[in-house]
Amino acid sequence: MTQLTLYGTPISTYVRTVRLLLEQAGTDYDLESVDIFNGENQSAEYLAKHPFGKVPTLQVDEEVIYETSAITGYLDSVVANHKFSPTDPLARARMQQIMAIIDSYLYAPVIGTIVIQRLIVPSQGGQPDESKIQAAIAPAKTALEAIEALTVGSPYLLGSEISIADFFLVPIFIYFSQTPEFNTITAQSPKIQAWWQEVSQLPVVKKVCA
Repeated sequence: MTQLTLYGTPISTYVRTVRLLLEQAGTDYDLESVDIFNGENQSAEYLAKHPFGKVPTLQVDEEVIYETSAITGYLDSVVANHKFSPTDPLARARMQQIMAIIDSYLYAPVIGTIVIQRLIVPSQGGQPDESKIQAAIAPAKTALEAIEALTVGSPYLLGSEISIADFFLVPIFIYFSQTPEFNTITAQSPKIQAWWQEVSQLPVVKKVCA
């Protein structure tokens, strides 16, 4: 039997993305913590797995895969029989578009700025940098409205079946929804709002992102 080991910080959005897929597929795996906050991801041992020191990394027996899109694509093939990717070519392209928008345009303003300034900085005794937050609102809104335009809904991003795109967006919204900017930025995205009300209550989301 293939041994799957996922390396990463459990609270990382991208680690949670992979775990959502694994849990939804009902697949056994081991989770090995790699703490990015104390520098474990820069250790020689971890850099041998991921030369850029990011999380997560998936070890499959003796093989190693890094980059979340590559990991989820692989797992969708080998443990889920492609059930988390649409069969229709256009719908599959839309899924990949949403994933790319999250990676390239949404993650940085939402997690890298708004969530860090609103949730992390105060938890460490600091004061949020309001100018950074204000500067992040417009690009976050643009990215989210682009996803809104690609969203089918009812109840998932691409229709009636959950996909890798949902696994990418859910962990970001777990943190984003705790900030006061959330309502402002999602105000013009009713399909995304309805989506979040549905997916936030899924048992797998509560298990992985509690």
